[in-house]
Amino acid sequence: MTLWVFGYASLLWNPGFPVAERVQGRLHGYARSFCMYSIHHRGTEETPGLVLALDEQEGASCDGLALRAAPGSEDETLAYLRERELISSAYLEKRLDLSLADGRRVQAVSYVIDPHHVQYCHLPLEDQARIIAQAHGGRGPNTEYLYNTATHLEEIGVPDPDLHWLVREVRALTGEG
Repeated sequence: MTLWVFGYASLLWNPGFPVAERVQGRLHGYARSFCMYSIHHRGTEETPGLVLALDEQEGASCDGLALRAAPGSEDETLAYLRERELISSAYLEKRLDLSLADGRRVQAVSYVIDPHHVQYCHLPLEDQARIIAQAHGGRGPNTEYLYNTATHLEEIGVPDPDLHWLVREVRALTGEG
């Protein structure tokens, strides 16, 4: 069994499993956005942070990386991803069709937001920046998550104007700018 995983945020820079192949890919019908309150990894229940999630939207698309798990690691990879990504029930695990940059089409495990979950949110960019600038969770500061994701998207040639705006604004709010 070949296991592909779609990386659109922290999986870009911290997959946590052995990757045999990385290929740019596009997921249709979903947008990457800071639409999930983080109460574990990048915030707490008392002071939630924000993390990126795939939000189902008609006509949208999200560019990222298709990550093929190393042969023989598929079961361990799925177990690891489920422990990491399904820490709360805010994400839904789906196998979705990806269009790869080299012309292939594959099905990839993708973690998408449950729009009915209490952690789902839609906030103006200004509010996102204020939350990200202050939040800290079990995996570190929310700023680190934003900066790493923006840097890695830039490295693979994927522009995301909202993330670039957030980086500038968060750096200004934290005095890092």
